Amino acid sequence: MSFRHGLRLLYSQLSVFSRELNRPWCRYISSSLALSSEKRATDFNSLVARTNTCGELRSAHVGQEVTLCGWIQYQRQGLFLVLRDFQGLTQIIIPQDEAHSHVKKVLYDAPVESVVRVTGTVTSRPPGQKNPRMPTGDIEVKVKTAEVLNSCKKLPFEIKDFIKKSEALRMQYRYLDLRSFQMQHNLRLRSQMVMKMREYLCNLHGFVDVETPTLFKRTPGGAKEFVVPSREPGKFYCLPQSPQQFKQLLMIGGLDRYFQVARCYRDEGSKPDRQPEFTQIIDVSDVFRSVEIGFVQNAVNKPQGTVKAICIPQGARHLQNKDFEALKESAKSQFNQEVLHLILKPDESLKSPLSKFLSEEQQSELIQALKVQADDVVLLAAGEHEKVCLVLGNMRLESANLLELRGLVLRDPTAFHFLWVVDFPLFLHKEENPAELESAHHPFTAPHPSDTSLLYSEPAKIRSQHYDLVLNGSEIGGGSIRIHNAEQQRFVLETVLKEDPELLSHLLEALKCGAPPHGGIALGLDRLICLVAGAPSIRDVIAFPKSFKGRDLMSNAPDYITPEELEPYHIQVAWPAAEAEANKN
Repeated sequence: MSFRHGLRLLYSQLSVFSRELNRPWCRYISSSLALSSEKRATDFNSLVARTNTCGELRSAHVGQEVTLCGWIQYQRQGLFLVLRDFQGLTQIIIPQDEAHSHVKKVLYDAPVESVVRVTGTVTSRPPGQKNPRMPTGDIEVKVKTAEVLNSCKKLPFEIKDFIKKSEALRMQYRYLDLRSFQMQHNLRLRSQMVMKMREYLCNLHGFVDVETPTLFKRTPGGAKEFVVPSREPGKFYCLPQSPQQFKQLLMIGGLDRYFQVARCYRDEGSKPDRQPEFTQIIDVSDVFRSVEIGFVQNAVNKPQGTVKAICIPQGARHLQNKDFEALKESAKSQFNQEVLHLILKPDESLKSPLSKFLSEEQQSELIQALKVQADDVVLLAAGEHEKVCLVLGNMRLESANLLELRGLVLRDPTAFHFLWVVDFPLFLHKEENPAELESAHHPFTAPHPSDTSLLYSEPAKIRSQHYDLVLNGSEIGGGSIRIHNAEQQRFVLETVLKEDPELLSHLLEALKCGAPPHGGIALGLDRLICLVAGAPSIRDVIAFPKSFKGRDLMSNAPDYITPEELEPYHIQVAWPAAEAEANKN
C-alpha cells in the first residue's frame, strides 16, 4: 500500500467515525486532512524507498520497473543474488555487461545480510528455471541500479531456519533471530490472533477492553511478585502477577464484560510449557496394602499416601533397560521419588524386581486393574498423593518423548484437543507445614455451592468453583467464580489462610458496595500461540523473551545500579561477604 493510498484510507475512516460520533475533535481532524492530504501525500511518498516487497512480485508484474529493498540472503558467483524482506524472497539478476560494471561490483562485494536497494525490470524466468517452491519463483528482477544501504559484518550465525543455533545464542542476538522466517511467521500469527480475539469480543459480544495499572501493591497468595522501589522511604510498588483484583473491581463497577491483553509479572523462571497428554494414571493402592515392601507400606499407611501406576502400551518393544534407568534417575533427581517398572511378558507373567513380593493372585489383580497387555510397561510410584501424581505425570511425558524418538507417532501437532478440568480443591495443605492451608488457585475463588457449609468446619474438604482449560495436555487458561461477599472473603483471608485482611482493604470495601456475583477466565496467550504455531517453547512466540533464569541475554539485564542511583529510593544493597570483598577490590 502506498502512503497516498494509506492516507486516503485513514481519511475515509476518520470521516466515517466523525459522522457516527459527531465529536468536534474528529471533525477537526477530518477537515484538516481534507485540506492538506494532497500536498502532504506527495511529501510522504518521497520518503518511500521501495515500490514493492520481496514477496509480492508475480508474472502479472512482468515488464514493470520496480525498486526493492532487503537483506542479501545469498549471492552466487556474481551472477545473481536472492533478496529477502519480511514478506519473502526475490531472485535478482546481476548485470554482466560493461555498462553496468559498477552495479555488478556493488552487489558482488556486498556481504551476505547487507541491506541493499535495487531498481530493475521484472522478467519471466527462462524455461526450466522456474522455482515452484518460491511464491516469486516465476519471475526475477534484472538490475539497473543498486545501492548498499548498510554493509553487514560477519554474523554469529546464519539467518536460515535450517541452521541449528543454541537458544542462548538466539536470545543474545534476538534482533538477528527475528529476521528468520519462522520468527516472522510466529509473531505475525500472534498479531493476527490477538486482532481476531479483539474483534470477536468487542464487535460480537459487547466486551470492553480496559487497561489496568502496572504499578500496584503487594497482595497475598499466588506467584511471587516483583517489587518496584518508590521515592517514599520504605515503600514499594509491586508489579501485578495478574490483573486479578482489577477484574473484580471492574465487574463491581458495572463493566460485566471486560477483557484486556495484559502483562503478568511473576518472579519465577520460565519454562517451555509443552505438556501433551499420553495416558492415564491409575490408583493401585488396594493391590499393595498387604505387600511386604517397606516404602510401599510407608506410603499406603499415611493419610495422604497412595500407590499409582501408568501403563505404556507396547513399551517393552521400543524401550530398553537404559531408558528405564533414565526415567528412574529423572524421577529421583527432580522429585526425590522412587519409580519402579514392570513388564507383562507374553506368558502373562510380570518381569520386575517386585514380582517376588507379589503372590499370583496379587499379580493377576494388578494386571486386571491396569488392563495391561503383553509387552506393556507399567511405571509405579508410592508416596504422598500429590507428589506421586506429579512424578508420574512427568514420567508419562518423558516416556512419550522416548517412544517418539524410536519412531512412534503419538501426538499429532496439527490436531487440537480441548479439555475442561473442574472440581479442584479450594485449599491445599502447605508442604512446609501441613497443619496450615493455602489457596489452591487464589484467595478470591468462591467455594462450590454444595460445599459452602464446610468452610466453617472442614475447609480442607471444600471443592472450588475453579476451572482450567487444557489444549493438547497444556494448560492454556484458568479462571474461577469469585467470592462476592465481603464477610466470606474476610473469613477466608483472616481465619483460613492466616493472611492480614488489611492488605486487601480496598477490595473488601468494594465487596460491601453491592458487588454482584462475578467470575472470569484468563487465557495464557503465549502458551496458546505456541501450540497453534507448533513452536517448542513460548520463547519462540515472544519478540524479546527472558531466559530460563529470567535474564535478558541481549542487554544483560538485570544489571547493577550504583549507590548514587539507589539513594533517591532509600535503598542500600546488602552484599554477601564474598561479593562485598570482590566489589571492594
